[in-house]
Amino acid sequence: MAGEKRLARTRNIGFMAHIDAGKTTVTERVLYYTKKIHRMGEVDEGTAVMDWMQQEQERGITITSAVTTVEWKGNTLHIIDTPGHVDFTIEVERSLRVLDGTIAIFSAVEGVEPQSETVWHQADKYSVPKMAFVNKMDRIGSDFLGTVKMIRERLGANPLIIQIPIGVEDEFIGLVDLIKLKGVVWDEHSLGAEFREITVPKELKEETLTYRAKLIESLAELDDPLMEKYLGGEEITESEIKAALRRATIAMKAVPVLCGAALRNQGIQPLIDAIVDYLPSPLDIPPVEGRHPVTGETVLRMAKDEEPFTALAFKVIMDEGRKLVYIRIYSGLLKVGMEVYNPRLKKGEKISRIFMMHANQRTRVEEAKTGEIVAVMGLKETTTGDTICDRGHSILLEPIDFYKPVMSVAVEAKTNRDQEKLAEFLGKLSDEDPTFQVKSEEDTGQTIISGMGELHLDVLVNRLQTEYHLDVNVGRPQVVYRETVEKEAAASAKFMKEMDEVKHFAEVFLRIGPNGRGKGIEFHTEVPEGTLPPEGILSVEEGIREASTVGVVLGYPMTDIRVTLLKANIDLNHPSPLALKIASANALREGCRKAQPVLMEPMMEVNIIVPEEFMGEVVGDLKARKSSVEAITPKGKIAMIKAVVPLTRMFGYSTDLRSLTQGRGTFTMQFERYDKMIS
Repeated sequence: MAGEKRLARTRNIGFMAHIDAGKTTVTERVLYYTKKIHRMGEVDEGTAVMDWMQQEQERGITITSAVTTVEWKGNTLHIIDTPGHVDFTIEVERSLRVLDGTIAIFSAVEGVEPQSETVWHQADKYSVPKMAFVNKMDRIGSDFLGTVKMIRERLGANPLIIQIPIGVEDEFIGLVDLIKLKGVVWDEHSLGAEFREITVPKELKEETLTYRAKLIESLAELDDPLMEKYLGGEEITESEIKAALRRATIAMKAVPVLCGAALRNQGIQPLIDAIVDYLPSPLDIPPVEGRHPVTGETVLRMAKDEEPFTALAFKVIMDEGRKLVYIRIYSGLLKVGMEVYNPRLKKGEKISRIFMMHANQRTRVEEAKTGEIVAVMGLKETTTGDTICDRGHSILLEPIDFYKPVMSVAVEAKTNRDQEKLAEFLGKLSDEDPTFQVKSEEDTGQTIISGMGELHLDVLVNRLQTEYHLDVNVGRPQVVYRETVEKEAAASAKFMKEMDEVKHFAEVFLRIGPNGRGKGIEFHTEVPEGTLPPEGILSVEEGIREASTVGVVLGYPMTDIRVTLLKANIDLNHPSPLALKIASANALREGCRKAQPVLMEPMMEVNIIVPEEFMGEVVGDLKARKSSVEAITPKGKIAMIKAVVPLTRMFGYSTDLRSLTQGRGTFTMQFERYDKMIS
């Protein structure tokens, strides 16, 4: 019972937003008012607690998701502050995978920005309930209702306004709580730590009652118990509204919307209250579902300390040469010295230490319980996305989706004696970041590193220099291409060889043709049933998928190809999976050569915000980059431009955009699709 009480008062939540919406500033305020820190840090000054990496402080952006735990009115909040830049989207992905609820922060000036959409849909993918906090209400051009409208239209959400602002822009002084029917005003002298409740200002009375009626009506439509009282014309109490809003939020039918100005320390305490009131505890979410690694059967784990231990490793960092693994515990208890089982590796590992984390500071604890997010040492081979569990009650949880890198650079150590160190340190960085890949080019002997964009690679190279004290030379960025085919062709190949006195024979006939963009490689068979055993068809598919990793134009991986097995001849007395694999691989290569192979390059969705007077020059420049401009949306004195541009034409764009717009333009870029190269 004590465990259930503790879990009911636990929240695993994260803050997510587009870059510069004020996410880390909100987190710093939450830490200050929950007395986790005694002095608020500022992102612009490089003193934010949660942006602890040197790179983050220098650049004024969040690069790595930071974890902390705070107490608020008897509740425990495990908080993850995630990056807003698209190059570090894996940090958001892996955080959302282990969170029970999230707060999306929007700038009241810009509203829903491109990366806000990306993170919102990532949260949808993992069915994470959401709240919205409209920040920067004190800025010129802030538009609370306009932002709420964008949340509804762009994100397809059902935003329910539970607060309205008192004053606008530099006259913003507080908010009206529509549920309590009270105003809240902050005292600037106490850095927002002190606030007072006031009666609703006269000029806002009518508006307050209108929005409260709308809130109750919207909730009644979503909540049967409330609907009965609403239709009966009965008085609906504050606690009934809160209970209905909590149910609707957890069921992902509604998104409570709050407002404030984090930099001016306004609106944070009601936000923390709302996190406790409306976001789920581990008891409110369905039992975690996995499968048995041997039988494949579905296995459920309830959020209870008494259940067998189950956790997901969602982040790895190398700390002074030691591996620190962040885990979310879904069930059971974890104690120092305990052996845990990794079903992917099929082996056990021993927990040597457990830490409660506060950004990069840690507190040693002897045990961790269900619902907690902690970091552990001792998991030498466990990596991001792995399940760790009790050996006698094995379970495999759904892993984390990783994104494929789109950009590469060659790196080399400046001195020969550092070459071995380079390989070791790059290995450590790739252990931390699954979207960062390292490979050696056999022909040239070069070390090639690949990542999600220029900023991502720049940060990693900088970390080599600052954290590992290794000077490196970096080549020009190179794009990771793909290959596909444009026509249909048939091809066959035969493999016949005697090895170790065993005859291997197979002949395979394939049809190869183009597949839809983004559909990858699809394999089909038209071989009549019974002419080839099922394991034979698997061998053919294996051969095709392995051969597709090296294309026929320039050796890049092939994609968006439809391959059909038409016929296969084998020696039925001595069937050879090896012969089928090799023949299939050769037939695929032959067919691709005939089917008009072409190179494809990464196309990026670019979203640019510029003052309207520079719009013409920016659009002209985009056209010169062979882009297709998909939308231009005027918003007050700025224009938002959406375009799809080949990645090769985007190198150095931040510098070019600054010079085109007198330093006033900003942009974000994310991978859209692979498409045929534009000459």
